[in-house]
Amino acid sequence: MRGLHCPLPILRTRALLDRMAAGDEVVVTATDPASVIDFKHFCNTTDNELLAHEARPDDTHTTLFIYRIRRGG
Repeated sequence: MRGLHCPLPILRTRALLDRMAAGDEVVVTATDPASVIDFKHFCNTTDNELLAHEARPDDTHTTLFIYRIRRGG
């Protein structure tokens, strides 16, 4: 989801999760700072669980926002 802006990271992640089995996990890497709010809200309003969230710089001085999400039932 690097280089994509709201709402594309969430929309694409939702589409991916919809094809996954309950309990499966996905790791999403985004560069949009708004994704922090979007992913927390998404997981709070769906059956999906935000297991971890991390922000760290990459080699191009861009902040990467990394989310680990478990597909809900």
